[in-house]
Amino acid sequence: MKRESPGFDPRVPSVARLYDYYLGGKDNFPADREAAEKILKVAPELRAAARANRAFLGRAVRHLAEAGITQFLDIGTGLPTQGNVHEVAGKVVPDARVVYVDRDPVVLVHARALLAGQGGTTVVEGDLRRPGEILKHPDVQESLDFSRPVGVLLVAIMHFIAESDAPGEIIATLRDALAPGSYLVMSHGTSDARAAAVNRGTEVYRSASAPLTLRGRDRIMELFEGFELVDPGLVWLPEWRPEQADVIDFVDAPESSLILCGVGRKG
Repeated sequence: MKRESPGFDPRVPSVARLYDYYLGGKDNFPADREAAEKILKVAPELRAAARANRAFLGRAVRHLAEAGITQFLDIGTGLPTQGNVHEVAGKVVPDARVVYVDRDPVVLVHARALLAGQGGTTVVEGDLRRPGEILKHPDVQESLDFSRPVGVLLVAIMHFIAESDAPGEIIATLRDALAPGSYLVMSHGTSDARAAAVNRGTEVYRSASAPLTLRGRDRIMELFEGFELVDPGLVWLPEWRPEQADVIDFVDAPESSLILCGVGRKG
């Protein structure tokens, strides 16, 4: 009998498991830890940046829920941790519907185990580089009503999309499927951050499951085309509607969060 492949090679660093390691998680392998430590030696601020990114996700989801959004499409979910989208949204909208999408088989296994029996949540295998397939997936179609506003979450995922993959077209495909009043939440690693961190990070991720494509502020702003940015616009992670705990690591240097973020609304 032929044994099924596990669908991943633990010797190849995974972007999801690297992120898990930065956050202090345990769902990672030696190759992930070795790659992460190479970056952390040059950019120790990356641990705080990962926490800041996760905190931004929570604040943004809460903002959307308070604005009346009851449906969320989270693409590039990553490994489950505390403060997942359905948990944050559910505190404001108890019947919120959330679809988690990822292509990493380890992420999918963990997400399905976590969400077993959770009403209103769905886990789908999908690749952001093929947004049309995600939108047409029967489980997505069944879970979300695209005639009503949806919050699309692209949190720390677009910097794994190369320019050759046409990032603008990817977002346009998603945007065109959305009803007016929908939102795009995005955080994106930027080449405007500290050069040593940018260079080392780019180098290490070349050998990971997805190379890193960092972009400047102007290019990231272009990816929000068709959406009107809500205040405070495109800013560093700890600057987006922070609570007191969100700025502790970045009191003097918000740019040390390494990532720009914003929330846009489709008119």
